[in-house]
Amino acid sequence: MKRILYTLFLSVSISSCHNKIPKEKAEILYFGGPIITMEDSLPQVEAVAVKDGKILFAGTKSEAERFSEPATKMINLNGKTLLPGFIDVHGHLTSRAGIMDAVDLSPDPYGTVNSIKDLQNTIKNYIKNNKITGQQPIIGNGYDDAIMTEHRHPTKTELDAISKTNPIIVIHASGHASVANSAMLQLLGITESSKDPEGGHIGRDKKTGKLNGKLEENASFTALLTLTEKMNTGKDPQAHAMENLMKAQDEWLSYGQTTICDGRTMGESVALLEKAASQHLFKADVVYFPDYEYFKKDFNSFRPKYMKYENRLKLAGFKFSDDGSPQGKTAWLTQPYLVPPEGQSKDYKGFPIFTDETLYNDLKTLFQNHITAQLHVNGDAAIDQAIRVIKRLKDENIYHPELRATLIHVQNSRPDHIQKIKELGIIPSYFSTHAYLWGDWHYSSVFGPERAAFISPANSALKTGITFTIHHDAPVTPPDLITAVYAAVNRKTRSGMILGPNERITPMEALKAITINGAYQLQEENKKGSIKAGKMADFVILDQNPLTISPENLRNIKVLETIKEGNSVYKRN
Repeated sequence: MKRILYTLFLSVSISSCHNKIPKEKAEILYFGGPIITMEDSLPQVEAVAVKDGKILFAGTKSEAERFSEPATKMINLNGKTLLPGFIDVHGHLTSRAGIMDAVDLSPDPYGTVNSIKDLQNTIKNYIKNNKITGQQPIIGNGYDDAIMTEHRHPTKTELDAISKTNPIIVIHASGHASVANSAMLQLLGITESSKDPEGGHIGRDKKTGKLNGKLEENASFTALLTLTEKMNTGKDPQAHAMENLMKAQDEWLSYGQTTICDGRTMGESVALLEKAASQHLFKADVVYFPDYEYFKKDFNSFRPKYMKYENRLKLAGFKFSDDGSPQGKTAWLTQPYLVPPEGQSKDYKGFPIFTDETLYNDLKTLFQNHITAQLHVNGDAAIDQAIRVIKRLKDENIYHPELRATLIHVQNSRPDHIQKIKELGIIPSYFSTHAYLWGDWHYSSVFGPERAAFISPANSALKTGITFTIHHDAPVTPPDLITAVYAAVNRKTRSGMILGPNERITPMEALKAITINGAYQLQEENKKGSIKAGKMADFVILDQNPLTISPENLRNIKVLETIKEGNSVYKRN
């Protein structure tokens, strides 16, 4: 009898605990569509309960309803798909804001400038339609010789044909080169006697030795900073800069990102970000990586801000640009470009930005202060340099994997890099969209078939057990992580060729790269990147389920809503 009574008591107790009404009540409850969590133990749930900007519960709908009360907002997804908010681990928010007023020179699929004549006509129409005065500087952005029919950069002479009085500069899609007309070169103080800056080139005609208007790497960056200073003489340039920063933020939000990156903050942009934060203008979390060389002298003033959010702004490390762009043919390679750029010899391999010793000393300063870095490395020689320097620092017990230093782009990777990256404990972040947008160009002009097949080798990293991420590098492309996922999964070029089929990954693996892996890279995996009780209620709602549609259709997915800590910050009309 005692045993029967004990068993009955235990049964009632367990039942009572199971049916116990939770003390905390949800403000919002999502249900009625696929909810993909990015948690391996529970990859999909029926409902999510939210309170105070955090996830209260994720599981079955019946259990979630126990957290509801009459005041709970019940949101039926009506078959739409809910995921963790996308995490931008490498974009350029302030750069996008800085060119918000630029003439859009993007080619297909994001624009219409597919030839040099298109470029000339677009700028001419801009001058006419906006009644631009004869001396007013004009900036164009996004031209792409890899896609334009001529497969070359415009020249100073071709820009002079648009206007001899208006200073004109057009920025390459990669952001690593630009071309200026005669009036712009004069405004910038670039003359026939000007010398190449360290880590940059001023272009000259191969036959005459005269300026051809092309500026590469630090020559281009310096010119654009100088031009920005000269143009900031309006009535209220700071207010205009803030307005453009907010427009840029809204653009990121429209692509489903709840964490936004400024991957190479320079000039006045740090002050702009801090001012926006102080005015509580950020709807998303913003992480920024100041250019170390630019701000080296101010390093000690940055140190107290490291990894501390203040009004949604966090200093997440420092940025190094170790080489240039593969599609712009300034990336640093160990083997020559398949087709050298105009004016270069057949053994041209691009060029480095830093010496090993400079990079070693700078990274040593950071790592000794327990601060991480993002290293822009596109060419295999630049990747070699980064691996070589970080290995030296690890061997000296200065670099530790918990710092999570990141190699950005890693385009011209080689198979032997994979194990070295694994052993060092660094994170590769792949610009997978290259396979789609520039895959044909890499195959036929930049690298050739063998090297092109191994760009953004996500599957090789996956098989080796490396945590990797995927990024969009906006404004090189729009802040479009869905196209990045599409490219990583399909690796289909514009012409329809599959570029390196062995490096394709599954949709789930690609989605993890822009959610939970992104949170890990930014050292925030305990509060972001997956749908789990206790984490931030950062979500994106998509019109289709990326795990069930054909991989060919991933690029057609639309972001319907972006939710930051339970608050809707973007909703598609």
